[in-house]
Amino acid sequence: MTSYLSSIEPLNGTNYPNWYNQVQVAIAMCEYDLALREDKPVEPTGGNVDRTSIEKWERCDGMANMIIKQMMLAAIHGVIPDKDRAGKELTAKAYLAKVQENFKSSSKTYASTLIMKMLTPQYNGQSGIREHIMSMCDMENKLKTLDMSISDGFLVHFIMTSLPPQYSPFKISYNT
Repeated sequence: MTSYLSSIEPLNGTNYPNWYNQVQVAIAMCEYDLALREDKPVEPTGGNVDRTSIEKWERCDGMANMIIKQMMLAAIHGVIPDKDRAGKELTAKAYLAKVQENFKSSSKTYASTLIMKMLTPQYNGQSGIREHIMSMCDMENKLKTLDMSISDGFLVHFIMTSLPPQYSPFKISYNT
C-alpha cells in the first residue's frame, strides 16, 4: 500500500482527473472510503449507547482527510480551506468537493487539450497502428470521465483522418 501511495503524483494543478481517481483508489484500498460513501452517523441519545459506528466513521474520515492532504502540493493545500464557515473541520467528502470546485476550470482546460490532441494527431509510423488507435480511444475515455463523451462514429472519423495516405486502402475498405 505504501508503494501505491508513493506512486501517486501529488496534485499540482494540471493532473486533477488522474489524481482524483488515484486518491479515491488509495482511500478505498486502505478501507477508509466509508467516510466518502456515507455521512457521519447521528449521535445516539441516551445514557448507555454504543458509539462504535461513529468512532469507525470518524477514524475513516480522519485518515481519508490525511491521505487527501498528503497527496497534494503544499501550495495547493494552502488554497483550499480546511474548515467551514463555522470553523468546524471539513469531512473528507466535503474537502474533496472543495478540491473539485477549485479544479473544475482546470478540468475544462484539460478537456480542451484532449480535444485538440484528438483533432490534430497524425500517425507517425513509429509505434504500431494498434497503439495509435488505443491512444485515441484512451483520450476519448478521458473525455468521457469529464462529461464530454464523443460518439463512436466521431471517434472512428478522428482515427481515420489521423492516418497517413498509405492507409487509404484500409480507409476505403472500412467505408465499404
